[in-house]
Amino acid sequence: MKRPRKPNEATPVNEQKALYAAVRNARILIVDDEPANIAVVTDMLMDAGYAQLLGTVDPFQVLGATESFRPDLILLDMMMPGLDGAAVMDQLTEAYGGNFEVPILVLTADASLRTKRFVLAKGASDFLTKPFDVTELLLRIENLLETRFLQVRLKEQNDLLEQRVRERTAELEAAQRRIADYAEELEGAYTETLERLARVIEFRDDETGQHTHRVGVTATMIAERLGFSPEQARRIGQAGRLHDIGKVAISDQTLLKPGRLTDEEFEVMKSHASIGGVLFEGGRSEMIRMAYRIAASHHERWDGTGYPLGLVGEAIPIEARILAVADVFDALTHARPYKPAWPVAEAVAEIARQSGRQFDPKVVAVFLELPHETLV
Repeated sequence: MKRPRKPNEATPVNEQKALYAAVRNARILIVDDEPANIAVVTDMLMDAGYAQLLGTVDPFQVLGATESFRPDLILLDMMMPGLDGAAVMDQLTEAYGGNFEVPILVLTADASLRTKRFVLAKGASDFLTKPFDVTELLLRIENLLETRFLQVRLKEQNDLLEQRVRERTAELEAAQRRIADYAEELEGAYTETLERLARVIEFRDDETGQHTHRVGVTATMIAERLGFSPEQARRIGQAGRLHDIGKVAISDQTLLKPGRLTDEEFEVMKSHASIGGVLFEGGRSEMIRMAYRIAASHHERWDGTGYPLGLVGEAIPIEARILAVADVFDALTHARPYKPAWPVAEAVAEIARQSGRQFDPKVVAVFLELPHETLV
């Protein structure tokens, strides 16, 4: 079943009618130094249905007439005094920057092949010798005009298509900017939520509330030096701030005890790693999955004597290995209820001593290159 055609939709018949009308309404400029020749050609064209005609015997007026009359076709005599047809074509080519698109039909008494090649090389679209056959002249004019208007139609369609592409591109860019703004807003809200969650942990056992912030900064610096991209390193630092999230389930009596913990209390304290893992387990975003790996594994040791699973070496997630160094360094260099702060040099030396035992040697090697005094 054929699709019904919309009332204003173009059909081949309608397009042909439109092309025929355009040809008959074409503006034709006739250039010949003999007024009688212009009169003869004008009469022939008017008899054929062409009405918009302009003739000139002065070749020096062609450029001005082209600009004011805006012809769709130029009939140009070749042999004229003062300025011949070739010079006229040179003038038009120069005036329009080599992009003169109006077809030129040269009419000349010189039928030589050399002349024909010459005028075509100069930019003429077609060539007809005098005396010419009226029917042949009209056919050539009609063919040139049809080609001209088809080219104009094609250019208009291309221009319209380009305009639509520009519009769609602008719309797409605007949509992308809106998406980027929304993503930035969402990322900001996401980051703020994580930071506020980190504060919950900080205020449990850190009087200044800065422990997780410092650990995040140190972890970011280590990750960058290990070859992570700036974005990946930033995310490790952000997720690292949540490493002790499991401490929310530890009582203040145990968490804030000023003295040494009993074995039973220490086992309770150790459970914060498993609890942190449970809190983040099954997350869909990469940030939460990273926070899970860090929270659950930052107390694992390189030699396998850590907790909660006793993972060994590279079986420990790299983010947790990074966080372990950053966490211990900050814990050593700041006072806690159960210990005073260590001098930075002694803390760095302790990290170095634990390379290959508690910590990943590669992570320690990178950590030792950091400006440690700026991290406390």
